[in-house]
Amino acid sequence: MGFGQVIIGPPGSGKTVYCNGMSQYLASIGRKVSIVNLDPSNENIPYECAVNIQDLIDFQEVVEKTDLGPNGGLIFCMEYLEKNIDWLKEKLLPLKDHYILFDCPGQVELYTHYKVISNLLENISKWSFRLTVIQIFDSFYCKNPSHFISILLVSLSSMVRIELPHVNVLSKMDLIEQNGPLDFQLDYYTDVLDLSYLNSFLDKDPRLKRFSELNKSIAGVIEDFSLVNFIPLNIMDKKSVANLIVSIDKSNGYIYGSLDTNTSIMEIQERETQWNFDKYQEVQEAYYQSFEDDDVIYEHDENNEDEFSKYLNR
Repeated sequence: MGFGQVIIGPPGSGKTVYCNGMSQYLASIGRKVSIVNLDPSNENIPYECAVNIQDLIDFQEVVEKTDLGPNGGLIFCMEYLEKNIDWLKEKLLPLKDHYILFDCPGQVELYTHYKVISNLLENISKWSFRLTVIQIFDSFYCKNPSHFISILLVSLSSMVRIELPHVNVLSKMDLIEQNGPLDFQLDYYTDVLDLSYLNSFLDKDPRLKRFSELNKSIAGVIEDFSLVNFIPLNIMDKKSVANLIVSIDKSNGYIYGSLDTNTSIMEIQERETQWNFDKYQEVQEAYYQSFEDDDVIYEHDENNEDEFSKYLNR
């Protein structure tokens, strides 16, 4: 049984940086990690790929020969991968003892309007891989009510279309201070609380007032499904990454891999509740602080015996 994360999100949300930082952190706590690049247009890859779709198809060549634009070219490449699924299977099966990170394209339509990604992930799941979709959004979107509504809708659409466990992430928390304070406390955005408050902000904008009823309807759909929430992340902060890993490991079953009894599972659940107590309040107080490290490099601290270390190194 293999385990892994499927990293999706709009361009600029930090997917590749996430893969690079997460792979280093997981390796530092003893997991065998491999990264699979499924983005044919990713020109600057800072990590070593175990599998790279660019070995199968050349994005620039597709665009030039088909006269397709960037979006059309991406769809063409992903559909080509789907038709050549045996190539991917041959590459992945030897990696079953690795924890795999799938770095996916940033075109939102691939997850909200087309089935090619969901079909690919369905096949990968059939090869005995337990996957969690990590949907990343820049925390900058919290600054504007209309932007926040839009990422809520994108999140919900992807969650409904891709039938896998999802963990939604607000990235770049260390940069959120650059554009001023939030309108609400951080837990309003992470837990997606009463969206009627956002409507009052939207109605104050004369450019958006004519869309008032539409915005209320979208907010109503999101609240009716009650599926979307977010975990804040600063990929440069080890504790922030550890918080996220706990949720991911629970969603894809990695956390229960070595447990044999229901009692043990209940103990893990109780421990997680203790870890998560007031977690967003802590982030709220810390997100204005700057982090001095420029490189996403994590070193395992053998002297760190807190609860996170005990879990992550088990």
